[in-house]
Amino acid sequence: MEDALDHKDRTAPLIASSVAARPGQLNFILVCVFIDMLGIGLIIPVLPILVGKFVATRDLQAYWFGVLATVFGLLQFLFMPALGALSDKFGRRPVMMYSMAGMCLNFLTTAWAPNLAALFVGRIIGGMSSASMAVASAYASDVSTPQNRAKSFGKVGAAMGLGFICGPALGGYLGSISLHLPFYLAAGLCAANLLYGYFYVPESLPQANRADFSLARANPFAALLRLAGRADVRGLLVAYALAMFAQATLYTTWVLYTDFRFGWTPRDNGIALFCVGLSAAVVQAGLLGWLIRRIGEVRLSLLGLTSGTIAYFLYGMATHGWMMYAIIFANVLAVASGPALQGILSKATAPDEQGALMGSLQSLASLGTVLMPVLGASVLGWASHLPANDWRMGSTFFICCAMQGIGIAVAWRYFKRHRAAGAE
Repeated sequence: MEDALDHKDRTAPLIASSVAARPGQLNFILVCVFIDMLGIGLIIPVLPILVGKFVATRDLQAYWFGVLATVFGLLQFLFMPALGALSDKFGRRPVMMYSMAGMCLNFLTTAWAPNLAALFVGRIIGGMSSASMAVASAYASDVSTPQNRAKSFGKVGAAMGLGFICGPALGGYLGSISLHLPFYLAAGLCAANLLYGYFYVPESLPQANRADFSLARANPFAALLRLAGRADVRGLLVAYALAMFAQATLYTTWVLYTDFRFGWTPRDNGIALFCVGLSAAVVQAGLLGWLIRRIGEVRLSLLGLTSGTIAYFLYGMATHGWMMYAIIFANVLAVASGPALQGILSKATAPDEQGALMGSLQSLASLGTVLMPVLGASVLGWASHLPANDWRMGSTFFICCAMQGIGIAVAWRYFKRHRAAGAE
């Protein structure tokens, strides 16, 4: 997608004219992004519980949910760059239509699933078609001028955040009525969005701006290889990767952990995840700029990583459900560590390589959704037979704590070295 964005910058006059001819298309993208994130958020509190209906024990529930998450993450990692490249060749609209139809089929397959194998079919379909976020960003770039493009991306990010805030809470409430209900609603939203896009939304990418499809541009490993060659910021990249991997482990195991340890229902988890999304939105939308001006990106990144490390340890040690809420709201600085690290990495990168950097960081984060779910689920499965008050029940969070703790050490060493080099 970074190549697509760079291509748009080089063809700004064409873009500007297309924007003038088709105003208001950004609203469609904002609706798409909101509905997509709402649909994803709807199923988060219920899918791990639904897996438990098809297996006999808790450890199998944790294991197979981890495998499902890995399969989805792997296919998303492999297919998203290819679908983005196809959108550069054939236009955004057909790829968006494909993605919406695929996600609708994914949710319906899951809702109708009579066994574990059918859940895998749904996850495979979803992973192969979940390109809407990447293509939506490209669409937003197409219909924006260079002057207001950053503002458009900000609106896309806000729509994502709003969808994730509302989705888990609504999914948790509906899941308390029926575990299948959130999937039917998510499928209906995707279908409605598909029909709206098909009948009312035109193509955003002019024929003259399209690029040839190539396997090199669709290769998901190319972005990771670019990062591997950045010896100048390797320490920060390692710290960022460890933080993202810890986060992926947390997302995979949270619902089952709170179910096993505190007996939380989908509704309980929906409320907790609503609080997570709300606190993240407050920090990113209202406090991030002030924090960076006040303490700087370097200190903010270290403080955020430290806050997250402590929170992981406390999550693992919590003995009552209400403690999880207290930790969520006390851990607001952790939300700022990722943007702070991205800002530092951006400043260390040439202006004409910014798109490639951000795309590579996204690939690195996506890799965590491939590698970490099975590890986290396996550890949680091992701990699932322990008494609820046994401290080892929190083993997955202790692993997250260790990973992020190593990330702090690596980042601190990097900053210390570069401060000393600057003094010389």
